[in-house]
Amino acid sequence: MRSQSILRFSFNPSPLPKIIRSSFWVSITQSPNHYISKCFSLFLLLCSTSAIAADVSQIATRVDDRYNHLQTLKAQFQESYRGAGLNRNESGGLWLQKPGKMRWQYEQPAPKLFVVDGKNAFFYVPSERQARRMPAKKLDDFRSPIRYLLGHTKLQNEFKQLTISSEPPKQAGDVVLEGVPKGMEDRVQRVLLEINPAGQIVRIRIEELDGSVTEFNFSDLQENIAVKPDLFRFTPPAGVEVVEGQDVEP
Repeated sequence: MRSQSILRFSFNPSPLPKIIRSSFWVSITQSPNHYISKCFSLFLLLCSTSAIAADVSQIATRVDDRYNHLQTLKAQFQESYRGAGLNRNESGGLWLQKPGKMRWQYEQPAPKLFVVDGKNAFFYVPSERQARRMPAKKLDDFRSPIRYLLGHTKLQNEFKQLTISSEPPKQAGDVVLEGVPKGMEDRVQRVLLEINPAGQIVRIRIEELDGSVTEFNFSDLQENIAVKPDLFRFTPPAGVEVVEGQDVEP
């Protein structure tokens, strides 16, 4: 009696759009079909890899299309930082305007302000009676990718090795992409972008090489609303000194 080789497969549809991730195993009772099974396994792996690459491109294109057609964006944000013995949680309001203008107005637990007017970046803490300023083009800050999304750009051009992350999304139906921002390879291990079905970025998680983690969560997103130009101008209050700084980050 000839021995038989048994091939068993189990497929689990992924919740990601147009992607099916296959989990499969092969039980072989005798070696003659071992080569065939290996080839079949390689074929499935190649198909899965190609599908993931295609899906990443589709997701990135959807994000590009949404943000590149925006003129303004308003949102509420929650920011957390963990590292260097610190554990910090803050929240406030965010305004973005094309091209390259931002206003991060922190409200809790203490007021502070981070403004980019297109040319310069300002960071002001009322309790310090001092504001720091530096050219926006020298800004080495994690908020920069958000600012660039309001310009004409492509997400896949901003990140190296952009792919679908194994990290689960916080909201059902969302997709999480991960990659490394170009030009920040010496500082950042990876960045996670959680994207909702509408193509909006609702969470950004930055994991640095030193082990520190910064995360932004966005809610109540309002697109193409009227904003006052003064939001992106920093006028120091009376008695507040403006100094040139090398490190302008909240």
